[in-house]
Amino acid sequence: MLKRFISAFGMIGALICTACGHKTNATKEETDQRDSSFTTVKHPEWSRNAVIYEVNLRQYSDRGTVDAFASELPRLKDLGVDILWMMPIHPISKQDRKGTLGSYYSVADYTAFNPEFGTIEQFKSMVDKAHEQGMKVILDWVPNHSGRDNKWVTEHPDWYEKDSLGNMMGIYDWTDVYVFDYSNPEMRKGMIDAMKFWLTEVGVDGFRCDVAMEVPTDFWDEARPQLQAVKPELFMLAEASVPELQKNGFDMGYNWPMKDLFSAIAATSGQYTFKGQDGKVKTFPETHAVAIDSLLAEQAATYPKDTYLMNMVTNHDLNSWEGTEFDRLGNLTPAFAVLSYTLPGMPMLYTGQETGMNRAFEFFEKDKAPQWEPRNEYFTFYQKLNSLKRTQHALAAGLEGGELISYSTESPDLYIFSREKDGSKVVVLTNLGSGQADVKFKGETPDVAGMKDYFSGEKAVIPSALEQGQYLVFVNE
Repeated sequence: MLKRFISAFGMIGALICTACGHKTNATKEETDQRDSSFTTVKHPEWSRNAVIYEVNLRQYSDRGTVDAFASELPRLKDLGVDILWMMPIHPISKQDRKGTLGSYYSVADYTAFNPEFGTIEQFKSMVDKAHEQGMKVILDWVPNHSGRDNKWVTEHPDWYEKDSLGNMMGIYDWTDVYVFDYSNPEMRKGMIDAMKFWLTEVGVDGFRCDVAMEVPTDFWDEARPQLQAVKPELFMLAEASVPELQKNGFDMGYNWPMKDLFSAIAATSGQYTFKGQDGKVKTFPETHAVAIDSLLAEQAATYPKDTYLMNMVTNHDLNSWEGTEFDRLGNLTPAFAVLSYTLPGMPMLYTGQETGMNRAFEFFEKDKAPQWEPRNEYFTFYQKLNSLKRTQHALAAGLEGGELISYSTESPDLYIFSREKDGSKVVVLTNLGSGQADVKFKGETPDVAGMKDYFSGEKAVIPSALEQGQYLVFVNE
């Protein structure tokens, strides 16, 4: 939506050990038997090593149609993405709409397709083509509120919250929506039935649920089994960093805390330059790379085991309201992108990220589409990262992936770690500081014997120093 709210730190489903060399040898089955803190969600196996790609359909092409987007599917297949997250494709309400075209997140009809983008038959054809190329499709779903002229406003006025005067209510500064009343069982049934429509009639594979934490958790616990009954390999993403949502309802939540940590580290290194509406650059507490360990440990202790978090350097909210990845992360952007792929969780890409697009999209207007061809070094960079994620079992999401072991150095700006599972091994070295840093370990040193540099193909060697923003990824030869 237009804002995001952080209610808690999250988890990535991996056990964290900082430069101690200790590893757990318990199998997932053994742990399941003695630990009831696991998620009950059964993740689709195709999601374990997947990369998610957010599609801003309105801005994707000059025409802004689903047919125009469908022509890009071969390129996205070549890029190596697995899940297409479609920003909302429903008709947009006209009453009190924002800007000329309105917000995607002000839905007029939950079982209709936005004529701005084409027809529902064309959308279904695109979904079929994506499936033929091995990609999944999830819809951005807006469950907390609808547009003010949604047909449910007149057909089911009792489905909406009312103020003390009996008037339907908005939320925050979202003056184009009314909020649903989830104490009404019929309203819940109507929402679940609308979601089922897209699973059964169009064949989508799941949902990204907008401000999921604003909806009662027990609704998601109620909805998940009903949706999974019609789509056994359902995938659900919550726009929230709330552990309880991932106990029974969602496969994955947003890693907002990691995003904020990346920004704080970049600001400490002098790389954060985005100016807010007041014309000032946001200030952050002094934060260094070693803080990643603390966040990982807190998340591991907080979230149900074997859940996922979505790692990112940008998305539609960040791009339009908080600055591009280059505004927030500067010349550390590639290193943070590498971390988003190699830390536990699932990495995401946003429309234009694979081109190095360094501008914010208009949110309520038609904007210029990215220049997809010719492909540049950013495409190659993310293509390599996508292949790394897909081919290295150590990087699988949840407990299927290798545990993370970080290695302490004399510099707080270096973050160095390894992950290993079933013959797959990945070692990552990054310098997130403001200058060159010597690589001097305080204790255990990562073993890179028999490994190669993933990007250069050369023999893996631990360097004596890393330049600012430098990253190295080693894999088994």
